[in-house]
Amino acid sequence: MMFFLEVTISGLMAGVMYSLVALGFVLIFKASGVFNFAQGVMALFAGLTLVGLMEKFGLPPWAGIMATIAVMILLAWLIEFLILRRLVNQEHIILFMATIGLAYVLEGLGDVMWGSDVKLLDIGLPQGAVDWLLDDYNLYVEKLEVAAAVTAVIMVIVLAIFFQKTRIGRALRAVADDHQAALSVGISLRTIWVIVWSVSGIVALVAGIMWGSKSGVQFSLSLIALKALPVLMLGGFTSIPGAIIGGLIIGMGEKWAEIYMGPIIGGAIENWFAYMLALVFLLFRPQGLFGEKIIERI
Repeated sequence: MMFFLEVTISGLMAGVMYSLVALGFVLIFKASGVFNFAQGVMALFAGLTLVGLMEKFGLPPWAGIMATIAVMILLAWLIEFLILRRLVNQEHIILFMATIGLAYVLEGLGDVMWGSDVKLLDIGLPQGAVDWLLDDYNLYVEKLEVAAAVTAVIMVIVLAIFFQKTRIGRALRAVADDHQAALSVGISLRTIWVIVWSVSGIVALVAGIMWGSKSGVQFSLSLIALKALPVLMLGGFTSIPGAIIGGLIIGMGEKWAEIYMGPIIGGAIENWFAYMLALVFLLFRPQGLFGEKIIERI
């Protein structure tokens, strides 16, 4: 029973790490209706920038984080100025292809600016096992993953309030529904897009910090975007709480499958289980657990 509990907790903590990346996808999708393929690379770029600023200029962690936030806001403005304003009211596939190009540009820019070697990121987050759980119950739970879980809960609450209760949040949802209609009632697409890409950049920074502190800031970090896809399919592309729930389901499912099914059908289940589970959801509930069901009249 204790082993099962440890596997479950480990899966939940891994799911939270996936969810931190998935939140950035949800933000962009809610504001533009477009899947931002560059979100994983944004987490990588934010992590590289934070480490680079701290190493090159000797900044303390808090100053490095603030400077990186400023860089991500500047990046959001550049994305709107150079890309998005020229694609207003275009087909979603065009915007999606633009984000694919953006991903490669950011990856190359990060390589040129900060180098391609693996970088250690230490901003003072707790490391190692939670002592009292290990001593009293023989449960191994990473302090960093607990910190990530608390951070994710806070972010979900703040973002949910932002989208549901604020004027800007309502404007974001209006832009996602129809660019032209939003323009007709006086909503500035440029301002809205800069805001949402800035917030998404900050979320990417949080994800980059957590993943970078766990396994180092390396270019394979951009590949976590692929693991965020099944998370979004389960939770729903438009649901902020759904990103967390989807991540928890994926995380637990992977661990359970690897431990209990692996010896029967072979190892490495953890690599493909999430995509098989997402495929099942696409067959029976394509909008996800908490996504909005789209009804179109012909």
